[in-house]
Amino acid sequence: MSKGGKSDQEDGEENMAAWLVGLNTLKIQPFKLPPLGPHDVRVGMKAVGICGSDVHFFKALRLADYVVKEPMVIGHECAGIIEETGSEVKDLVPGDRVALEPGIGCWRCDLCKEGRYNICPDMKFFGLPPFHGSLARQIVHPAYLCFKLPDNVSLEEGALCEPLSVAVHACRRGNISPETNVLVMGAGSIGLVTLLAARAFGAPRIVTVDVDGNRLSVAKELGADGVVEVSTNMQDIPKEVETICNVMGAKVDVSFDCAGLSKTMSTALSVTRAGGKVCLVGLGHNEMTVPLTPAAARIYCREVDVIGVFRYKNTWPLCIELLRSGKIDVKPLITHRFGFSQKEIEEAFETSAGGGNAIKVMFNL
Repeated sequence: MSKGGKSDQEDGEENMAAWLVGLNTLKIQPFKLPPLGPHDVRVGMKAVGICGSDVHFFKALRLADYVVKEPMVIGHECAGIIEETGSEVKDLVPGDRVALEPGIGCWRCDLCKEGRYNICPDMKFFGLPPFHGSLARQIVHPAYLCFKLPDNVSLEEGALCEPLSVAVHACRRGNISPETNVLVMGAGSIGLVTLLAARAFGAPRIVTVDVDGNRLSVAKELGADGVVEVSTNMQDIPKEVETICNVMGAKVDVSFDCAGLSKTMSTALSVTRAGGKVCLVGLGHNEMTVPLTPAAARIYCREVDVIGVFRYKNTWPLCIELLRSGKIDVKPLITHRFGFSQKEIEEAFETSAGGGNAIKVMFNL
């Protein structure tokens, strides 16, 4: 027997969700939930953020090798309230406020067994084709991937545990500590949470780089020690590297490329010290060309480590504690809020896709 009240579907009311049905086309339509398993919970969604990957799917129906081939419920940054629990769920009850980790590993492959479930080849991830996402009135999810929120952490902050988890995982991969000076390439939402996480991990000096002066102003407000506005021209890399070094005032130990472009990666490789690390966090292009051997980079003889950062693993408890303790404040990242109507989902995605002053667009359901 499940614990909690009947679902809306059982009561004859349809669960509604935002479906990506074509290029630049979203429709609020019925979404039938799977049966509630003994270890599952049914969650009423309350806060769902728009991620850059959601925008890629909205605009192009693909991201890297992931292609939307049929209508799909979108969204994966989410938090909500437990409405029903499976018979074997012990730690959650209806009414609990939870943040949801959106990826379900297979737990059969060697990577999952090693604890690296974030790179499981058979992961089921919200809103990544062919799996449906979480921009819905209700979803069903494994209880072990739902994390209870403290009273002083809002549901919106809970939803932002997802992008914050990317940053926390990146800082772990880069071994950020009070001894590492950090460069963040890109001041979008992922770049900004990476700035916040690097500071929480103790980085003594952080410089943020972007092409947008307004976003750099936000980075400065969030605690960047220095900012550098750059161009999109590859020919400008040498002089921009010099500027970055001057603004840092020290060697760059770890660079985070949160944009994932040929120019940002080339800049990061050139500016990072010998023996340092470049962490590729963002994926702006499916392919990029970077200089591995010219004098400006020479990563082969300077032993600059290039580190991939993909999603996250075992990050939600730390993210929630960082929010609870006030060591990280993600609230300033939320620049736009929308409800859950057909008109509002269209406006929200166009706002997020348009860039400008939009950093994090949030749905309140």
